[in-house]
Parts: sequence; C-alpha cells; structure tokens
Amino acid sequence: MSNPTPRFWAGPLRYWRWAAREKPAFFWSCIIGGAGPVTLLTVPPTLKKLGYVRASPIPMTYPVPTAPRKQLTGYDD
Repeated sequence: MSNPTPRFWAGPLRYWRWAAREKPAFFWSCIIGGAGPVTLLTVPPTLKKLGYVRASPIPMTYPVPTAPRKQLTGYDD
C-alpha cells in the first residue's frame, strides 16, 4: 500500500519535501515566486545602507529656449 499524498495544512514541511521530490517544477516555481516580494522589501533598503544612489531620470523633453524666435521670410520655414 503506497502512502497517500500529504496535505499541505496537515504538515507543511512534509508536503514541501514530498513536492520537492515528486513535483520539482511546481515546488521551485513557488519558491522563486515567493522570493519576489521578499526581495522587493529587502533589497532597496540594503542598497541604501551600502551607499548606492540612483541615477537621476533621463529628460523626456527638449528644453525650449527662452530667447525670442527669429522671424522667417520666404521659403525658409
């Protein structure tokens, strides 16, 4: 008689061990997916403590000159 698949809420560690052996793609995708929010909360403060400064944003518009515009005549425009 084979052992039934473990239920997660009955024993999470036992279920994780079983899933790592029997369904490794599902197990590791959950581990990597769970690491995302943890990384989002820990990396920026750590970089700030280490002295990392973000670069200033790239300008998205060209600065308009403040001098008066030259009046064009003929076909120069």
